[in-house]
Order: sequence, then structure tokens, then C-alpha cells
Amino acid sequence: MKTSGNTILITGGGSGIGRELALRFNALGNTVIVAGRHMKTLEETIAGQQNMHAMVVDVEDPTSIEAFAERVIAEYPNLNMLINNAGIMRREDLSSHRDLRDAEQTIVTNLMGPIRLTNALTDHLVNQPDAVIVNVSSGLAFVPLSGTPTYNATKAAIHSYTISLREQLKGKVEIIELAPPAVQTELTPGQSTREGYMPLNDYIEEVMTLFSQQPTPKEILVEKVKFLRWAERDGHFNQAVEMLSKM
Repeated sequence: MKTSGNTILITGGGSGIGRELALRFNALGNTVIVAGRHMKTLEETIAGQQNMHAMVVDVEDPTSIEAFAERVIAEYPNLNMLINNAGIMRREDLSSHRDLRDAEQTIVTNLMGPIRLTNALTDHLVNQPDAVIVNVSSGLAFVPLSGTPTYNATKAAIHSYTISLREQLKGKVEIIELAPPAVQTELTPGQSTREGYMPLNDYIEEVMTLFSQQPTPKEILVEKVKFLRWAERDGHFNQAVEMLSKM
């Protein structure tokens, strides 16, 4: 992928990894549209920046996604890069009967949201030069954290879906998976200061270095996530599951 001269749409661009990716790509000479549920946080991302724009979208609503995609294409016809970053993470207790609303919302946001937005933009992207889709999964796609079972499952599904998407769009759109480790963001309460999690700035620095490689890796994997990514291959999967369960 080229790292400048793109028009990039980033969901979940109001905070955390999405916000930092937006700022870094903008600094490289890209037009960046950040999207999310709350205009206030999106405006904080783009404040004082050139060629950055904010748009509200509800990734849980199929009708909203279709209308949003039409608007993005109309207002930014040079759009050639989509980063599906928006996501939520909820803890769940599977040991007894429970309300499944958290699980259902996680599936809709983390899995159906990227699938629906990608679907809405595919016809446009396949006709764009240097088109790229980046799907954000997680190290937990490869080794589950027992306390967040549905989150893990959605990220494993995104990993699998991305592989299929890559094969079907081969030669038309470059498909990249970004799989973060535990990073200091506000994905969950208190996570931005949690000891042992990777500082957000350090993570973004390493990620942007990987994005700049030619050819760009199909999977953007910082060193800290490789223990999880290759746990099964390297024979320490059970150890990794037990380690995460104690966190």
C-alpha cells in the first residue's frame, strides 16, 4: 500500500488506536475521514488539523451504514482506503444463565459492522487505484481471554473473514489485517493506565513502521502480539490461555 496521497476512512476514530492512526496517516499527507457515534470526540481528533474530516455513523444500524457509505462516496469520491477499527469489549460470565444483550451488541458492532460497511463500499473501492481495506482484529483472535468470550469470537471471525476477503478481492483491493496486543487505550475502563499493556504511542510507532514496509505485510503484527499470534504454531497455546486467564 502507499502511505501518502490516499483518502482514508477510519471508523472508531474518536479515540485510542483509531484516533492515533488518523493523526499519523494525516501527517503523512493523506486526507482522513474519522467516523464514529459521537461528533464531540471526532471533532477532538480533527481539531487544528488540515485535510481531516468527521462524520457520524451508527455501526449497529444497517440502514445508517448504507446511507453513510453513500454520503462518504458523494463527498469524498477519491476514497480509496477503509480502516475498520470500531469495536467494543465487554466482560461476560458464562457460568450461569445471563442476559445476552452484551454478547449480541458485541457481535453487531465488531463483526456485522465491518462486514456491512465493507459491503457498502466494495463496489466503489474495486474501481479505485491503490485501494486498501484494513480490518482490525486482535491478539485475542488467536488466544482467547476467557473473561471476554464474545469479543474474542468476533475477532477470530474478523481474522477468518479477512482471509476470505483477500482471496476474493485479489488484484483489486489490498487487504490487510491489523492485530493489536493489549494496548493502553480506553477500550475497557482503566485500560489506558493498566500495567503490562503496551503504551499507545509505542504501539502506533511500531505499526506505522510496518505499514511503510514494501510490500506491506498482510498482517501488521508488532513484536508484543506475536506470542499470541503464533501460540498454536509454536506449541504454547495452552500456556497462553492459562496466562491470559490469570490476568
